[in-house]
Amino acid sequence: TACEDASERLDSFEKLKRRGRSYTEKPSVRRVTIHLDDHLWKFNLDKISISTKRSRVFISPTFPKIFWRYYNKGWLIASEARFKLLKGNVVEFYVIFKRDEPKPYEPKGFIPVDLNEDSVSVLVDGKPVLLETNTKKITLGYEYRRKAITTGRSTKDREVRRKLKRLRERDKKVDIRRKLAKLIVKEAFESRSAIVLEDLPRRTPEHMIKDVKDKQLRLRIYRSAFSSMKNAIIEKAREFGVPVVLVNPSYTSSTCPIHGAKIVYQPDGGDAPRVGVCEKGKEKWHRDVVALYNLRKRAGDVSPVPLGSKESHDPPTVKFGRWLRAKSLHSIMNEHKMIEMKV
Repeated sequence: TACEDASERLDSFEKLKRRGRSYTEKPSVRRVTIHLDDHLWKFNLDKISISTKRSRVFISPTFPKIFWRYYNKGWLIASEARFKLLKGNVVEFYVIFKRDEPKPYEPKGFIPVDLNEDSVSVLVDGKPVLLETNTKKITLGYEYRRKAITTGRSTKDREVRRKLKRLRERDKKVDIRRKLAKLIVKEAFESRSAIVLEDLPRRTPEHMIKDVKDKQLRLRIYRSAFSSMKNAIIEKAREFGVPVVLVNPSYTSSTCPIHGAKIVYQPDGGDAPRVGVCEKGKEKWHRDVVALYNLRKRAGDVSPVPLGSKESHDPPTVKFGRWLRAKSLHSIMNEHKMIEMKV
């Protein structure tokens, strides 16, 4: 309604004013978006009918590719919609799609997923694989660009704000999360498996950086957005009807899944040691791989854990560009096997 629209605009203006980002003393309306209930419009592929004060107005629509992608997949058009008037007597219409959520199936297995700062590790058919996300490079790259823009200048400067607004760090990270979530969920759906994730508490990065003194590492961890990646997987899993199991994340990277003993990580010169040794069995474990087996175990899977395998301490790593173009995780695993056979 008009009252809801006005209150939203006023609330947004007051927030901008408190941050010093408003250009006027009073809010002004530049663009008007009109919301339509089901009795005010009728949809047809040939024409859209909108009820006005005098009579009905008929519009001949032109649909983008993304409309046909959802329409041909069986998505239903919701009863509400909205539109706004553009220059040149053009109407931009926003159609909302909806679909009933499929019911989760009874899982035949588990696919544990461990979220890390610069990678995501997945256990597919008992084989671990590390998928690089390039989050470290993206975070540091945009941080250096921000410093170059703001050094010696005020962030209230209009030109500085314009340059900062053009930075696309958030968009890049959201795109990576969505594509990775779809890849993982499709694999689980095709194998009729459940996804096992860590039940991360609120403000996870703040808890992780408590004892970290390196400023750069603190920045990278804080902007890794672990909860956002978890939520992206859960949201995509809900769309496909894939069940998700959340387990306790404590000590998943520091406990041997075979003996239950502590894993000791020796300093290797990096930010955090990646390979450790079980105090009891003396097996070598990679930090991200041992977390996968512990997650699967806590989900209720009692499958045997491979003892002394190469993947346990030296898992295959898939570069960012490779998995981004892959159709499925199985194709990545098969390609890695072929490379090993050639070597």
